Amino acid sequence: MAVDRLMAVKQHTAVSEGLCKLLADTYTLQMKTQYFHWNVTGAQFDTLHRLFERQYEKLFAACDDLAERIRALGHVAPSGYSEYGRQTRIEEPNGSVPSAHDMLGQLLKDHEVLEKEARAMLDICRTAKDPVTEDLAIERMEAHDRMAWQLRSLVEGEQASRG
Repeated sequence: MAVDRLMAVKQHTAVSEGLCKLLADTYTLQMKTQYFHWNVTGAQFDTLHRLFERQYEKLFAACDDLAERIRALGHVAPSGYSEYGRQTRIEEPNGSVPSAHDMLGQLLKDHEVLEKEARAMLDICRTAKDPVTEDLAIERMEAHDRMAWQLRSLVEGEQASRG
């Protein structure tokens, strides 16, 4: 019995650690998307300004879901820029405002990274026999797939119009 309990604790810890990394990446991407929302310029300003706003709002809500699941598993959700910065795999803007085209490319790449990370969480959840977190990982995969598709469509449309 004690061995089973110890294994369950280790599995919940692995799930929580994965969620903490996904939360750090999601939070960092939320801030990056909001930064792009504030600073986008060019012919597609209105379209991108509104798209980025919808996306950062969805990312913000996802942060809450991820943090609450970490708490439900009995762990403390990470907090603070330094903690998120230590754990994130999302590259922050380097201080200069990129072009609208580069914003699209960066966000597309970031959503593809997060989709892969959410997919990797599935294996951890299945090993831990945690269908609740598995559902959350699937939800995150779908959300990042959708946001990547929206960004990809704009990038491809831009390339087609250039001929």
